Amino acid sequence: MTFLHLGLLLASIACIALVDARYRLFFWRAPLRATVVVALGVAMLLVWDLWGISLGIFFREPNAYSTGLLIAPHLPIEEPVFLAFLCQLAMVGYTGLLRLLAHRSAQPATGPAADSTAEGARR
Repeated sequence: MTFLHLGLLLASIACIALVDARYRLFFWRAPLRATVVVALGVAMLLVWDLWGISLGIFFREPNAYSTGLLIAPHLPIEEPVFLAFLCQLAMVGYTGLLRLLAHRSAQPATGPAADSTAEGARR
């Protein structure tokens, strides 16, 4: 039993949290709302996982990288941590993309297309 997988997941969450903190994208912008979004996302994905496990689609094989701790049959302790990371990564990426697009649309246009538009406005 090792904590490699769990440790790497927690390190990844910390790295995304640093990006989030630097640009105030998700948790550092609205902590309560972000917590609710991640909790709902994890809950929905855990229901999906449990459904897949009950149908025999998802299963867990012992390996050298995981803790071996299960919270339900075939559901390792790493799974909700991974799902939280997945939700956090998706939301930081989404809010970062929104910020980037808003920043780009707020900048004045430059280049040949902008020059022809400016000429048309003067006529």
